[in-house]
Amino acid sequence: MSSDEPSPAALPEPVEDVHGDGRWMSQHTRFVQECKDAEPDVLFVGDSMIQLMRHHDIWRDLFSPLHALNFGIGGDTTCNVLWRLQNGELDNIKPKVVVLWVGTNNHQHSAEQVAEGVLAVARLLTSRLPRAKVIIMGLLPRGERPNPLREKNAAVNALLRARLPRPGPVLLLDAGAGLLAPDGSLSQRDMFDYLHLTAAGYAAVSKPLSDLLLQILEETPEEKRAPPVWAPPPPPGASLTAGAEEEECRRAHCVVVKLAWNLNDVLCFSPMSAVVPYAEQCESDG
Repeated sequence: MSSDEPSPAALPEPVEDVHGDGRWMSQHTRFVQECKDAEPDVLFVGDSMIQLMRHHDIWRDLFSPLHALNFGIGGDTTCNVLWRLQNGELDNIKPKVVVLWVGTNNHQHSAEQVAEGVLAVARLLTSRLPRAKVIIMGLLPRGERPNPLREKNAAVNALLRARLPRPGPVLLLDAGAGLLAPDGSLSQRDMFDYLHLTAAGYAAVSKPLSDLLLQILEETPEEKRAPPVWAPPPPPGASLTAGAEEEECRRAHCVVVKLAWNLNDVLCFSPMSAVVPYAEQCESDG
């Protein structure tokens, strides 16, 4: 593939109806109809990681109250999401925030190609919804033990982190590191099949997402928001101490370091063990 050719992961295409039941297209048609009937503030779009959210309490408790639509379809790739968004799933709606979670099903594509596909979806969203913020959810680790697919997902996240403009309307939230045990294993408590999240797994990754959404939407006064999972950088030579809020977000294994109240400034998601200013974190990320 030449540098002038688009990534194959950035080419829109519908899912082939190999079983003959039309389920994928039926779901897409329903989403297009929902665009005509709803006025969402938040749009969730992607694969099964998005789709299955609505079957857990976190959807009812955290996201549905934000006037959210869920346009997730299990098995979707970046190509499928691109096709859906280009064919009616953005018509008639003007969400303030779009949460994008897709890429782990792009098995035929390299990490480089997958990252380009995710960025192509983000570019489409910012083009069609110029006033909206886009939150890209980092791809989660998969498989009980370290494996090539897990390494590929981590590489996709690293490429996205390096290529997203800062500041800009697109943010990356990589909240999956806290799902890993010290030995690198995944627990069925968090991922029942070592790919899809359980209720406990969704709770771990949804807390930082919920706080970020509330911050963007300004849904509630600051003093009434849930306890935040962000913290300022510690003074030079100081170390973090374990407190109630740190323990609450320990399993998400990230804090949000907000350098300024202006949302156009950059948000950095860093390990609990090393809360550093964004510039230093980017240098350490390579």
